[in-house]
Amino acid sequence: MALTILITGFGPFPGAPFNPTEALVKRLARLRRPALAEVKIVPHVFPTRYAAVDRDLPRLIARHKPDALLMFGLATRAKTLRVETRARNALTLLADAGGSAPRNHIIAAGAPPAMQMPAPTRRLLAAIRATGVPAVLSCDAGRYLCNYLCWRATEAAAKSGPRLAAFIHVPPIRRGSGGVKRLTLDDLARAGGRALAALAAAARR
Repeated sequence: MALTILITGFGPFPGAPFNPTEALVKRLARLRRPALAEVKIVPHVFPTRYAAVDRDLPRLIARHKPDALLMFGLATRAKTLRVETRARNALTLLADAGGSAPRNHIIAAGAPPAMQMPAPTRRLLAAIRATGVPAVLSCDAGRYLCNYLCWRATEAAAKSGPRLAAFIHVPPIRRGSGGVKRLTLDDLARAGGRALAALAAAARR
């Protein structure tokens, strides 16, 4: 059964001049393995701006009609991968990479405080851990662009969008040799590849 999976990351943002999810998405777009033989991968990197999410996500869904979304974002204080289980109806008033800041602390007036992500989160967690890369389930995607994308993707999935929408936060990575012990881009690509295969298997069911 042929599938289309949209894989997304983010560009730099204030406090994070290098966002590893941009490179990760490019790596996963080139991934070839039997579990993905009939999977069309559509990569996209969002500028870290609210307007970009609102503009690009509906266009990508309308154009490619993905069966599933696999979204990545950077959590600057994390030490492990975090598989997000819900989107929060919450916003920070901090400005995005374009200097725009929300005017309210909520995303959608009258909506519930949180929505469950439509994703096989425990299956994704197990797939990542099988690679030896540390990962946990998380019920708090923050209040910045990552959480905002989680909310918009969950909304889309509840309508006529993709059936599955998963979000994985990644920690800062080690660039070069030496320094603080951190995960590398190779680690993220290995874990992301297994998560992608697990999401594809779930989408086929």
